Amino acid sequence: MTPPRLPSPAALPDETSFSSRLRSAAVSARVGTVLGVCFALAFLTGLVSHYAQNPSQPVPFPTSPAWGYRLTQGLHVISGTAAVPLLLVKLWTVYPLLLARPSLRLRRLVVELAERLSILLLVGAALFLLVTGLQNVSHWYPWAFSFRSTHYAMAWIAIGALVLHVAVKLPVIRHALGHDVDDTTHDRSEHGDHEGRLSRRGLLRATWVATGAVVLATAGSTVPWLRRVSVLAVRSGEGPQGVPVNKTAEDAGVTDLARDPGYRLEVVNGARSVSLTREDLLALPQRSEELPIACVEGWSASGTWSGVRLRDLLDLVEAPPGSEVVLRSLQESGPFRVTLLPANFADDDRTLVALGLAGEELDIDHGYPARLIAPNRPGVLQTKWLGTIEVRT
Repeated sequence: MTPPRLPSPAALPDETSFSSRLRSAAVSARVGTVLGVCFALAFLTGLVSHYAQNPSQPVPFPTSPAWGYRLTQGLHVISGTAAVPLLLVKLWTVYPLLLARPSLRLRRLVVELAERLSILLLVGAALFLLVTGLQNVSHWYPWAFSFRSTHYAMAWIAIGALVLHVAVKLPVIRHALGHDVDDTTHDRSEHGDHEGRLSRRGLLRATWVATGAVVLATAGSTVPWLRRVSVLAVRSGEGPQGVPVNKTAEDAGVTDLARDPGYRLEVVNGARSVSLTREDLLALPQRSEELPIACVEGWSASGTWSGVRLRDLLDLVEAPPGSEVVLRSLQESGPFRVTLLPANFADDDRTLVALGLAGEELDIDHGYPARLIAPNRPGVLQTKWLGTIEVRT
């Protein structure tokens, strides 16, 4: 009796296993160029956001335009989100090259190793940035590390790997972009002659449409008139008094302290200090300012805030112009319960200790009894539930 024939083990895929003409340098270069623009835009706007949150700033972050941070952070999240479909298509087109056998010639081998190292670093860093970035936008933090510092470090790795990758592949990129998308000069030998159901132009059109759809589905967090179509935006624009809220008073554990009839706002400059009730604050000259509030998650909204100029409060304790200010919230814990306000923000006429929003008493989730609102400042630094304002000496 003839023994049964055992099936041969499945062969591992290699470069020759992928013959689609869509996996070409002509497609990869075009998708990679747009992806590179998105990465560069996200990197540069990310640097702006990181610097804006630094306690120490050799060059003070500007207070104008008031909508500056709203624009840069919105671009940061939009460009990062747009990179998701672009990166997936880019990886699909170049995947077979990663399975190619290395060259036996030393010079070529060095180039191939540099190329694969750049791809390894770029893909790893890019996936980390995009995944954790989307989790941050969604307020989901399944990790123990600091998001801001780790995201910042990985961004440098990603941009460095991108520069290395472009330098290695520049001759191929230049040729591919300078010729028709159906040019076969840099096609792999495994490519067949069959066009397939989808052409290269069709793949590119589908990629641009998918990227545009992702942008429209998320941009409403920053662009109000897109909110009806931005089904993936984590903030609808709705919230108390028409402005969204990240952290509520209940989440911060300040409900009782904020509603306490004995509340006092302490303004301190060395030995000089004043203690003000909310009624005292309302009795001071009031101002209204139309200012946006923009958060690192990419959402933003404008509101008409009313209250007392911070500079007027600092004058009560004879704080000189050019003074930095330390703001303390009533909340007992949290990374931003204490913030530093640079001197140019403290002296700006538009910086308020806000007591109202949209013509109404400030909602407790927006920082009642008093909060900071300043132009062109990250939302996490717009301290809510103010307890103490202290001049830094």
